[in-house]
Amino acid sequence: MIGVVAGLALFAFALALPLAWFIRGVSRRMGALDTEAIIGQVKAARRTVPNTGGVAIALTFLLPLTFLAVGSPLLEQAAWLPEGVRAHLPGMMMRRADLLWLLGCVAAIHLLGLIDDRKPLGPLVKLLCMLGLAAAVAYGTETRTLTLLDSHVGGTWLSLLVTTLWIAVVTNALNFMDNSDGLSAGVGVIVAGCLLAAALSTGQWFVAACLALLIGGMLGFLVFNFPPASLFMGDSGSLVIGFVLAFLSIRVTYVQPIADPNLALAPLHAALTPLVVLAVPIYDFLSVTIIRLRSGRSPFAGDLNHLSHRLKRRGLSPREMLMAVYGFTAVTALGGISLMHTTRSGALTIGIQTVLLLAVIALLEFTAGPPSRPAERSP
Repeated sequence: MIGVVAGLALFAFALALPLAWFIRGVSRRMGALDTEAIIGQVKAARRTVPNTGGVAIALTFLLPLTFLAVGSPLLEQAAWLPEGVRAHLPGMMMRRADLLWLLGCVAAIHLLGLIDDRKPLGPLVKLLCMLGLAAAVAYGTETRTLTLLDSHVGGTWLSLLVTTLWIAVVTNALNFMDNSDGLSAGVGVIVAGCLLAAALSTGQWFVAACLALLIGGMLGFLVFNFPPASLFMGDSGSLVIGFVLAFLSIRVTYVQPIADPNLALAPLHAALTPLVVLAVPIYDFLSVTIIRLRSGRSPFAGDLNHLSHRLKRRGLSPREMLMAVYGFTAVTALGGISLMHTTRSGALTIGIQTVLLLAVIALLEFTAGPPSRPAERSP
């Protein structure tokens, strides 16, 4: 099955690459290019680059899963499928309604992004739509995090609320990171890769397959988005990446039955895996939100104060900045998946390491010193 998952990633890459190339050409002819800043937004000079690359990422994720959801009964009899795949199809059929619900919500948030990329909807409208879709996918698929809270509040409402907020925050965090060439897709690949490793280690093949499709789609798009980019993903891509990663980060099972008494509290700290894996995107989201609020601006009004912009103002080139953020993300994400397999003292070490890394980044970012190079673009 590991070979099948790897094959899905390659298939998604092979599908996304020509799709992104085709969409780039069509968008240039149609004039579907990066837009000017809206009122209240601070944005670098507009570049004549199409911002429709998110269509390739979304279709690469949606089309194979839609085919699976619709064609599962026929696939059970397909002799060309590996036996291991056919063995999992009956279980897949039992959850087909959940898959269709997820695909509907992903398609809806993709459509939201497409509309916003052409005619900005405003932050409040986008936020309300995100919260609504997050609540819909959590309720419709019975996907909840921190369900241990339910027994203390007399129902599932609190875990549903936490799940909705988590999906909305992660979706916004990846959307916020779409402010420099290659950033959101590259960080998404690293995060999805670590979640994929976690899913494989617990035998969650369907979740792993979804992550493999997302990874392949992002890599195919990244060929055209690595600096200097000839294609942007727009909100239609960054919202999909964030939404899918948020949902799948909850669906991965991090807690396994443990016989070793030294690992007695592993279930408690293993549940923090998604938070540590996504530590860098969340750090960017929180830090830029604080900066905007302190300056008396709306936290949803785009500006040039993201982690990427701040690093470039410290003298890093666009590619150097990318390597730095990729490295930060990899360090925290690898530590995050280690939470599933470590002792209590090991979990404490990982937690301290993550906090120290973010503290050092903040120290380097916010120490006094004149900007040496202007930032390039903002979402």
